[in-house]
Amino acid sequence: MHIMEGFLPAGHALAWTLVSAPFVVMGARRLTRIISERPEARLQLAAAAGFTFVLSALKLPSVTGSCSHPTGTGLGAVLFGPPTMAVLGTLVLLFQGLLLAHGGLTTLGANIFSMAIAGPWVAYGVWRLSSRLGLPVAAGVFLSAFLGDLATYGVTSAQLALAFPDAVGGFGGALLKFGGIFAVTQLPLAVAEGLVTVVVVNALGGRGLVHLHGAKA
Repeated sequence: MHIMEGFLPAGHALAWTLVSAPFVVMGARRLTRIISERPEARLQLAAAAGFTFVLSALKLPSVTGSCSHPTGTGLGAVLFGPPTMAVLGTLVLLFQGLLLAHGGLTTLGANIFSMAIAGPWVAYGVWRLSSRLGLPVAAGVFLSAFLGDLATYGVTSAQLALAFPDAVGGFGGALLKFGGIFAVTQLPLAVAEGLVTVVVVNALGGRGLVHLHGAKA
């Protein structure tokens, strides 16, 4: 993650682009509504996008020549919801693919689905559940960022397993191999991302989340 340029078969690349497109369109409408109704939220939106860009650009070597990195999408998912992160994440991935050769254009749809759609939806679902359970805000934010990060890599592993099934074990065997490769570095990175996200949410005025979602301070 990100899946590099030209790595996926053309059919898979096209399919993931078509799957991701409706989420991005829905997110664009949601983002427009947020800016119209809450102009003061522009600063937090910029912070969420910048946080995602910086964290997801930090590549650490994993085994067999692959790389792992934080995703940074949990922050925006908690603050603005997953539809908005579909747009912000798409912009981040587009700039990274064009400017940093991190990911690419042919694999953009697949990377959008894993990092800008699946991860944020899991993060937001965890945040809502933690709020209903009455967990402290810091715990909810940490779990959201932590599990959203791992969800992104789980989806990426599934995408790669679908494209390159194991000769013996098929999809399941490939999923275990890809997931095992990422897990070596991703588990500690997800913990670190969760902690950093808590710090940033507090710096942005995280106590407002108590009013929005009913969690304990």
